[in-house]
Amino acid sequence: MLLDGVHAPLTTPFYPDGRLNVRKLEHNVRRLSLTPVSGLVALGSVSESESLSDEERRDVLRVVAAEAAKDKVLLAGIGLAGVQQTVALAEAAAAENFDAVIVAAPVEFAKLLWHESEPTAELLTYFEAVADASPLPVLLASQGARVVLPLGLIERLSGHPNVIGLIEAGGHLGRVAQVKGATASVSRTVTTTITFTAATGRMLQPATGVEVVGGSFVSAESLSGGAAVATAPPVPALKTRTKQVGFQVVWGSAGDSTEALHAGANGLLQPIAAAVPQAAFEVWAAWKDGDAKLMAEKQSRLAGAAKIIAPYDIAAIKAGSELSGYFGGRPRLPLLPVTAARAAEVAAALNGMRS
Repeated sequence: MLLDGVHAPLTTPFYPDGRLNVRKLEHNVRRLSLTPVSGLVALGSVSESESLSDEERRDVLRVVAAEAAKDKVLLAGIGLAGVQQTVALAEAAAAENFDAVIVAAPVEFAKLLWHESEPTAELLTYFEAVADASPLPVLLASQGARVVLPLGLIERLSGHPNVIGLIEAGGHLGRVAQVKGATASVSRTVTTTITFTAATGRMLQPATGVEVVGGSFVSAESLSGGAAVATAPPVPALKTRTKQVGFQVVWGSAGDSTEALHAGANGLLQPIAAAVPQAAFEVWAAWKDGDAKLMAEKQSRLAGAAKIIAPYDIAAIKAGSELSGYFGGRPRLPLLPVTAARAAEVAAALNGMRS
């Protein structure tokens, strides 16, 4: 699967009493689907996934899959404390036709899994067991706020047939070139559209004659009370071609995007894109157009805002989302909403970048 473009993470909306707000999640997914981002990330780093129950995680996956535009790559964060739970969530994502899963080292066992920048047997076993059992391709996640994955671990796992790439969110630009160098021997064939954009199994499923009512698919037969009605024939699948890619790296920071792409990164996944997906896409678009001056300008504005809105400041990202017409709302306790002063600071940082 091709991982180029911008992948926007989804926040998780809640009612004031802390219950999962499915309707607002539907709204956010539909609105994000109208933007030019390549993909959507459910249960990612800004989703408060750790506070969700197993049932709520599955509800999020179901809603995202049902409401997302068909041309969006769907990624699901599944890294939980144990292999069994993680694989079960991967299976739930597969059942909802997600395209790939993101697996970070479980922070609960950080001391056990980490030893002098080299992978321990436990860390290696965790990823290999998940990759072996996952019904979907696996993206490793190296996160500065959790566990930065050792280069030796990435090199070893890059040869696993079900591990397709890495999200590098450790904040160290030099890691992109290091990872690309360590995995240079990896070569895989992926399916793309005729314009070399991602063509996933979900995208290639032919559409059937259905009506959409209130965001849910309803068959023409059920609408007619069982009587025979004319329905549109299935829409043909996309025309495709293939492309050779290596071990793919997705840069996970708003800063240094230009440098990361020059170093070999294949795509971008920035927490701030949850609030301003269009602004994040404009950096990528300038890169694709080869407009270095415009890219520097767009990246500078985005990176400047990201310094004020930290990648893991969920409350601030939610406040920023509301400025762009998404539902942000309060985070789930024990996280607290932004103060009025912080909300004004977020608004100033994102001024002119609403999307």
